[in-house]
Amino acid sequence: MKILVQICMLIVGLGLLNVWLLRFKKATAYRGSTATNMLEEFAVYGLPAWSCYAVGFLKVVSALALLAGFVYPVLILPAAVVIAVLMAGALFMHAKVGDPLKKILPALGVDIACTIIIVGHWPT
Repeated sequence: MKILVQICMLIVGLGLLNVWLLRFKKATAYRGSTATNMLEEFAVYGLPAWSCYAVGFLKVVSALALLAGFVYPVLILPAAVVIAVLMAGALFMHAKVGDPLKKILPALGVDIACTIIIVGHWPT
């Protein structure tokens, strides 16, 4: 289980940094509805521009905390919980605009990976 959790931590952490730092202004096949960048995607969901930056800040900080969790394990659980909640919101927004499964799968995959991380680090 420990190896699976670590793989999930790497995938989620690096994946979120890729999306929010490298692909923020780029079109991808997974953007909501017809959006071609992150700001357009939030607008499609009916959200104000400031919410994009707030969510981005939370995701980047949580992704960094998840990666730092390899050295400071105390960061893992709170980071994974924050990301899981944000990804649940992303799933809701994709459903709200009627996105096909292809566009929903990345958010679902990250949410599942965070669930694995949470289960693997939940205090017993």
